[in-house]
Amino acid sequence: MGRSRTIRMKIIGLLLVPLASMVVLWGVITAVTASESLELRQYKTDWTNLRLPAYKLISEIQRERLISARLLRNTADKTAVATQRTRTDAASDAFRQLSSNSKDRSEEIRTQVDAVYTAIDRLDAVRGEIDAGLSDRLHSVETYSSIIDTLFGLHRRVALIDDIPIYEQSRVVIDMGYAKELLTREQAIGLGALTAAERRLFTRLAGNRRFLLDQGLAELDPVLRDPQVALITSPAYQRMRMLEDQIIAGGMPQGWLTITEALAKSFNEAQMRASTILNERADPVADEVLSRAFLLAGTALGLVIVSIAFSLRMGGRLSKELGALRLTALEVAQERLPHVVAKLRKGETVDLPELSVASTTVEIDDVGQAFSTVQQTAVEAAVGQAQLSEGVGHVFRNLARRSQTLLHRQRIQLADMQHRATDPEALDDLFKLDHLTTRMRRHAEGLIILSGATPGRGWSRPVPLLDVARGAAAEVEDYQRVVVEPMSGQRLAGTVVGDVIHLIAELIENATVYSPAHTSVIVRGEAAARGFAFEVEDRGFGMSAEELADYNERLASPPEFDLADSDRLGLFVVSRLAARHDIRVTLRGSPYGGTTAIVLIPEEHVAAPEAEAQSPAPKEPDRPMRVVRSE
Repeated sequence: MGRSRTIRMKIIGLLLVPLASMVVLWGVITAVTASESLELRQYKTDWTNLRLPAYKLISEIQRERLISARLLRNTADKTAVATQRTRTDAASDAFRQLSSNSKDRSEEIRTQVDAVYTAIDRLDAVRGEIDAGLSDRLHSVETYSSIIDTLFGLHRRVALIDDIPIYEQSRVVIDMGYAKELLTREQAIGLGALTAAERRLFTRLAGNRRFLLDQGLAELDPVLRDPQVALITSPAYQRMRMLEDQIIAGGMPQGWLTITEALAKSFNEAQMRASTILNERADPVADEVLSRAFLLAGTALGLVIVSIAFSLRMGGRLSKELGALRLTALEVAQERLPHVVAKLRKGETVDLPELSVASTTVEIDDVGQAFSTVQQTAVEAAVGQAQLSEGVGHVFRNLARRSQTLLHRQRIQLADMQHRATDPEALDDLFKLDHLTTRMRRHAEGLIILSGATPGRGWSRPVPLLDVARGAAAEVEDYQRVVVEPMSGQRLAGTVVGDVIHLIAELIENATVYSPAHTSVIVRGEAAARGFAFEVEDRGFGMSAEELADYNERLASPPEFDLADSDRLGLFVVSRLAARHDIRVTLRGSPYGGTTAIVLIPEEHVAAPEAEAQSPAPKEPDRPMRVVRSE
């Protein structure tokens, strides 16, 4: 065997030339196309998915702000308000849908979109305050205005691109749009007699709007400026200026709403035309940048071909070695280790050969040895886990068996005391102790089930399923809340009676714990095509679809018992019992808002009813049970 060389040397020799050429090629292409062409293309996409729906949403919120202000001044009816709110909600839904489909250029844009979502969510609260009479005119206008300010913040963030002329004009057009927003704020405030605070705000808005218009007109290019100039010099705008001055002076001029509505519409149309023109300007610039990128890519293609040809010859030998190592590693991960772990769980012994990979590379030899070490470590960990699980099972089983013996003796003594007691209060206390002992017995049986063993409780003859349901209800703390409805006379095989009682008792216990104390838990049963079905229904708070899916998956495929997950002991017990007898347990929502557990017992465990009267409930004390009788 020749002298082994390090994998670092081989990789350097393999990738030196292609790495240098790729760095040169993609460095140039990334610097040119990613920063110019892609951003310019994205500018148009952002216009369609973000800015255009944002402008439409702004217009609807402006209209809702105006009609809400009119409602607070008792000059608008609630029907018109409801209609406008519906239009605003439609525009909001359209913005959410389009913005959620948009592939934003940066995290900053996504953050601004989320801020818009948060602002839109405040609309319901604003409307509620207005409808309840808890908001005055000034507060309502300012709240709507803060939502619109968030949308304009999105406009300014999206308009940031590397093309300076387009960016400068976009910034000015956005400012002109904000001037129109200030006009609509004045419109909503100046509908009638103003308070001192409203007049101060009106004056400030008017001054800011005039400043934005004067500054923006000076910076716009002629194509974008001319429509704006035509509006500023129109008689309608001059009339609005005069009315504006009268309001600032304390007057209440007529025609304010009519003239401002017409001007707001004209400003909005000019704004949309200017934005569309800027959007169309980005395409030719992007095409030019893209053509230059294609030229650079073609030049670099020759370098890439030469690099690949050189790399293939050097990489052939190394790829064969790495391929052999890969196959060996996959065999260990997918076949050998799972097989070993399965045998260890069954208590069988294993013998693992070391990994062997033929290679002339030091690092590959080291990786092969490392896999052998990992394999051995994994087996040792699996052995330790199996021993730990077995030890825990023994502990559970021993403790539970001892508890069972003591509880059995305790029940015998309680039964003797009940026969000898004559005082009603003493009998009631003994009854409570007996019921508590029954529950303790069930918990002891749960530990035995978790250990993998079978509880000792059983019956030699079939037991009516109604008695099974009653026996299960008697083993829960709040048995008075349990209603066992009448059911058909089918019987349950005696070998599975104890486990089915335990299973249903765990479900009933869970239903009583997670439902209000004043509600009932209904237990019903009826024959099914393939056996017998029990239903345990509570009227609690229910579970979400995700929680139901998770619990049903655990019930269908019993998981390994996790000592750290002691809060779900009942779930583990139910799943183990169900799997032991091929019983299917399913959770679903209840029509009353709670949860319904359905227990389907296979037909091989169900016997036909007896011709004579049924035997008494299986070895349970006679407790008062609530039973709903059929009509």
